[in-house]
Amino acid sequence: MPEPQRLIAHFDLDAFFVSVECLNDPSLKGIPLVIGGQGDRSVVAACSYEARKYGIHSAMPMRTAQKMCPHLKIVSGTRSEYSKYSRIVTELIAGTAPVFEKASIDEFYIDLTGMDRFFKPLAWTQELRQKIIDTTRLPISFGMGANKMIAKIATDEAKPNGWLFVEPGTETEFLDPMKVNKIPGVGEQTYRDLLQLGIETIRELRLANPDLLARYLGKYGTELWKKAHGIHTGGVTPYQEAKSVSTETTYDQDISDPEFLLRELVRMTEKLAFELRQDNKMSGCIAVKIRYPDFETTSRQTSIPYTFYDDELLPQAKMIFQQLYRKGKAVRLLGVKLSELTAEARQSNLFQDVNRKAELYKAIDSVKNQFGRTAINKAGGLNNM
Repeated sequence: MPEPQRLIAHFDLDAFFVSVECLNDPSLKGIPLVIGGQGDRSVVAACSYEARKYGIHSAMPMRTAQKMCPHLKIVSGTRSEYSKYSRIVTELIAGTAPVFEKASIDEFYIDLTGMDRFFKPLAWTQELRQKIIDTTRLPISFGMGANKMIAKIATDEAKPNGWLFVEPGTETEFLDPMKVNKIPGVGEQTYRDLLQLGIETIRELRLANPDLLARYLGKYGTELWKKAHGIHTGGVTPYQEAKSVSTETTYDQDISDPEFLLRELVRMTEKLAFELRQDNKMSGCIAVKIRYPDFETTSRQTSIPYTFYDDELLPQAKMIFQQLYRKGKAVRLLGVKLSELTAEARQSNLFQDVNRKAELYKAIDSVKNQFGRTAINKAGGLNNM
């Protein structure tokens, strides 16, 4: 029995961060708008389609963007709102999709292979898109094709706020006219290398000698040649929201000192945040657990804007602790858990005074990796010696 035709849908919320800001403040619609800081080292985290017409793009120095468009409107990011809408879309997709992957805060893949036995995949995907639009009032595009690469490129072609289905078997016809930098992963340097070989379009790449590509670009040349033929074997990785990291300590003697408990809370939270940064993951939920000598156990959690920074997690942990802790009562066990983990670190980092905070934590983590995780702690996390 032949295997069913692979069919992948790719959803991408259009100019997501900008769209959320415009939803919350309609006066921002239709103008050259960027999100980011205004410091000397700030970069553009996201930009509107109107700003893109001036050549502005994400990760561009903010000063450069302002020179390109003097009347540019700059707003600081509202990460809590982005997290909220990302969760809404995730829940809508999770409630209907057979298998899906959350590739980033605003990007999703859905594996619809074999689902044509139960429903019409294209109509189903169109209905899901409309449901997301009706629920969030945010624009979203999707592409559909025989693999993840084709679906993603189709989404890019469908933007803004549209959809495109590349019928299996028509991949080369779809790809041929495009420039080679339309292929995901082809950056500026690779694009220049291909141009030097006389290859500008995907059709030219497809017809090129694969041995020549391998000689100049190594294994990546062979991979690109396959992609030019519409071949891509990457699968949809099922999304698992329930993953978490946690730590807890059961004390040999019951602890009655609230200051000691707070220091322990800081130590545990810092430890988990460090683990997240090492895995390049962020948490959208934090929980604190307390057990008393009579084994009564209480815990509470709260949703938070996705983060992996100590200074953003610690206030939340302390707030929950204060809500749970019974003053004057000894504690037998204390624990912290970070859950709703997602690989959104790279995007979300753009909204920090990136260049300062990220570099600071990078330096701290470097010391911890070299000398041990306890090499650096905040003052509140140090035990009395």
